[in-house]
Amino acid sequence: MKNEIVKFGTTNKANFSVTATVRKSIWVVMVMILAISFQSCEQDDLDPMNEPESILPQSFRVEIPSSISSDMSVKSGQVDTLRGNDIYEHLRNFIHIGEFGAELTEDVIKMIARNNLSRPLELTYISDDDNRTKHLTIVENPSFESDTWQFGLTVTDIDAASKTGNNGIALQVFWNNSPVKGVALINPYNIDRNTEEEYIFTHFRIDYSEAGEAGYEKHMIVAITGFPLPSPLVAPYALSKMKMFAGKNNDVISIYGNSEHPNAKFFTNETGFNWAFVAAASESNNVSVAEVGLPPMSLDATDRNTLLNMYSVRNVFSNQITNVWPGIDQEILDAYLYHTSAPAYFNAQGFVQGGEAPSGLYSELENIITDLAPYNPSHIMNFEISFSTDNGKAN
Repeated sequence: MKNEIVKFGTTNKANFSVTATVRKSIWVVMVMILAISFQSCEQDDLDPMNEPESILPQSFRVEIPSSISSDMSVKSGQVDTLRGNDIYEHLRNFIHIGEFGAELTEDVIKMIARNNLSRPLELTYISDDDNRTKHLTIVENPSFESDTWQFGLTVTDIDAASKTGNNGIALQVFWNNSPVKGVALINPYNIDRNTEEEYIFTHFRIDYSEAGEAGYEKHMIVAITGFPLPSPLVAPYALSKMKMFAGKNNDVISIYGNSEHPNAKFFTNETGFNWAFVAAASESNNVSVAEVGLPPMSLDATDRNTLLNMYSVRNVFSNQITNVWPGIDQEILDAYLYHTSAPAYFNAQGFVQGGEAPSGLYSELENIITDLAPYNPSHIMNFEISFSTDNGKAN
């Protein structure tokens, strides 16, 4: 198999926010993939007109309605004025971050698929963004986590391969086509070294399946580790890790998971909380219902009652407020806690109210979330994302 060297990239050299940085890194991969089509004749002298359709899946995520996923900022002021509706609006932001990671992954796969890559291949290219040499392979029958997959794709930063814990890998995808099922892992820093160095340990992982093994028509699990934390004075509720499940049946998307927030605090000096959540959303009506718990990050518990009832927003807030102000008037406390009641209800504009449904549109969703439970917070605190140690080589 001939191994060519090409040079290409984007031209934008600006500084980026977290979202823009990752988007740009993925764009570098997309541009790189476009170059493959121009290499096809040199690779194996294939006629692209006779080449079959791409071996890559056409979809790799579950779309989440905007009622429960939003990138709008929450302006809650100082921590002693944080209210229940702010907690629920933060949840929409955290879910959006998880959905964003899945969207980026699917964008990469779709861009690869557009070039009708129908067979294993190998090529080397020089990125015009960081001027570093990268290596791309597609192999058959790779192994990953004790499973053998139909195909595997790996992109590696060659110079970093012997210098980092993940062998310089920027992107790995392992997948089957019938039914569609796969795992994708991304490290933006190894895709483009112009990415700020603080993202060197940031990893995304998306597990996606249309095989129905989780009881859904399709589902995804999005995990994020190594998100760099800004100063708690700037963003006290920033997340460092996240794991989220989203499964779709007909019109309804069921969601549960946890995000970890080491600097979060509310009314006392206690820091380090886990947003443990369950939610259900109607795609056609764009309405959602959610419950949120605020357990400590290190809590070792899996049952729904502990995570969502014992550590409900209302209980956590009430306990902390009465600890700081033991003589507070009950009417004042009840008024402050008005929007902390569970569950929380959302529409296309965001949080509506807590405790009581605004209309009958939410009835089915209310029933669904009673059967959902978040992950164990201690699991979120301890889990890591790792690439294949053999770079996705075939068996």
